[in-house]
Amino acid sequence: MAGANTLTFTDADFEQEVLQSDVPVLVDFWAEWCAPCKALTPTIDELADEYAGKAKVGKMDTDANREVSAKYQVSAIPTVLLFKGGEIAEKFVGLRGKKDFKAAMDPLL
Repeated sequence: MAGANTLTFTDADFEQEVLQSDVPVLVDFWAEWCAPCKALTPTIDELADEYAGKAKVGKMDTDANREVSAKYQVSAIPTVLLFKGGEIAEKFVGLRGKKDFKAAMDPLL
């Protein structure tokens, strides 16, 4: 389902892969049953390709990874969180366009 550069994050690796990352990390919280989440997938894959080597872009299944989803109060999906230095730099709720994500990510690079 994910593109070649799109990562998959889990409760087990979130601390290391996202919070301790030395580059910005865009995390798409999604679920298999969520139609808007599926509509967002091509955008996330495009961002993962464009930012390869400069930032991490990945997806986190909220059904399989409830711990992190609860910690960050992800109550509606899709929710996309942009992390920099272990902190949330930007939060997007609902279906958003690629330009919105790029506008938030570019200043962090």
